Amino acid sequence: MFLTVLGPTASQAAPRSTATAAGHDPVIFVHGWSGASWNWDYYVGRFEADGWSADELYAWDYDFTQSNVTTAGQLRAYVDDVLARTGASKVDIVTHSMGGLSSRYYLKNLGGTAKVDDWVSIGGPNHGTNFAWGCWTTSCGDMRPGSTFLTALNSGDETPGSVNYRTFWSPCDEIINPDTSVILSGATNTQTGCVGHLGLLADGSTYTGVANAVR
Repeated sequence: MFLTVLGPTASQAAPRSTATAAGHDPVIFVHGWSGASWNWDYYVGRFEADGWSADELYAWDYDFTQSNVTTAGQLRAYVDDVLARTGASKVDIVTHSMGGLSSRYYLKNLGGTAKVDDWVSIGGPNHGTNFAWGCWTTSCGDMRPGSTFLTALNSGDETPGSVNYRTFWSPCDEIINPDTSVILSGATNTQTGCVGHLGLLADGSTYTGVANAVR
């Protein structure tokens, strides 16, 4: 486990039919529980300002109430579609909150390690969150500490394959409890400034760390 510290802060995209410009893997953004693709508007805007083209950025929507296993299968199909349409050999996946769980399942169990270069979890409940005891969707059950889903997901190697794994966690995250649940063995784990759970989606320092992780 690697731990670094950041200082304080300073629409569903359908896969396109044109190949991406050389230089960047396509980036797929996966939102969390009760989220939507527009949650990534700040990140998409910042990525575009920093040189990524619109054809390299994909904010994905899915039914956040369903099981993370179901979502992982849908993510696999979406990744394959992006790769086919862009001509890229691999994608980068950037996730917020619960989005990290389905994407980790995809990497571990559905062949994703062969198709993903960089994977990022921002405020992800990788070892569960007590918040999930207060919601009742199937996906909430997955997020509860000690759930069957999490026990299997975290068994053995938490960061399989040759993927570059990065996590970002805030000591002030009011949703991920404990906030260190985000940390994965084998990943580069970065503590952000004192930022709330949704604030991580609009935090400049966190964005900079994420962008550097997928360059």
